[in-house]
Amino acid sequence: MKILSGTARLAGITGWPVSHSRSPRLHGFWLERYGIDGAYLPLPIDPEHFPAAIRGLMLSGFAGVNVTIPHKVAAFGICDEVDRSARRAGAVNTLVFGNGRITGSNTDGWGFLENLRAHGIDPAAGPALILGAGGSTRAIAAVLLELGVRVTVANRTRSRAEKLAGELPGLMVIDWQMRDHALADHALLVNTTSLGMAGHPPVEIDLDRGAPGLTVADIVYVPLETPLLAAARLRRIRCVEGLGMLLHQAVPGFRAWFGVDPVVDDALRRFVAADLLPA
Repeated sequence: MKILSGTARLAGITGWPVSHSRSPRLHGFWLERYGIDGAYLPLPIDPEHFPAAIRGLMLSGFAGVNVTIPHKVAAFGICDEVDRSARRAGAVNTLVFGNGRITGSNTDGWGFLENLRAHGIDPAAGPALILGAGGSTRAIAAVLLELGVRVTVANRTRSRAEKLAGELPGLMVIDWQMRDHALADHALLVNTTSLGMAGHPPVEIDLDRGAPGLTVADIVYVPLETPLLAAARLRRIRCVEGLGMLLHQAVPGFRAWFGVDPVVDDALRRFVAADLLPA
């Protein structure tokens, strides 16, 4: 049984709802592994009370929090300072409290790149085709563009993709119906939509039209093996699952809150994945 002292470090994750989050399990593993006097808590906060609740957490001695849907844009607005990753993504997923100030960052893009590298894939190796136009799309597109990668976005609602391209210079947009045709010219395919998530229809794309050496990445991690990844494996296409992005994006926050640089390894992956498997 874990017993906290009066000087325990406190952090957590806030969303509405937040019960689906695996972050408490993930950070709890690291807290146990490194013997840290601290806790990481799920914090359901109604959007109406979000600014006051976050300042209340800071005044209560929390070291910071992760932020998930629907608070990522609101979190950007309450920060006293945001770093380049947050400005680039237009949203915040990590808040650090210190000296009465709130500092925001966005680790989604960094987590995506680290997950690619963990699979032996160079993120800058070639053009990327991203399916989607939401917050995760923006974070991932931004870090790839910064690496000098040519990035193209296809979204079911083209106007959302066009809006994103207006905010990220260099981003190209194609019609959703052209995604099969475009695949031959890209080294990396990334699904950032909800397609393939449990309870949603699968992504429909003709992987047989992919270029040699294509890598397929899916940021969905429930299920661990999405229909897109299963189809890619059948064709012996390199795959990158979404769980690794979740694990890697958590590293900077844990480091800032608890003072330890945690390791993402197979033991952590198995522990978190065990909570994703069907009962």
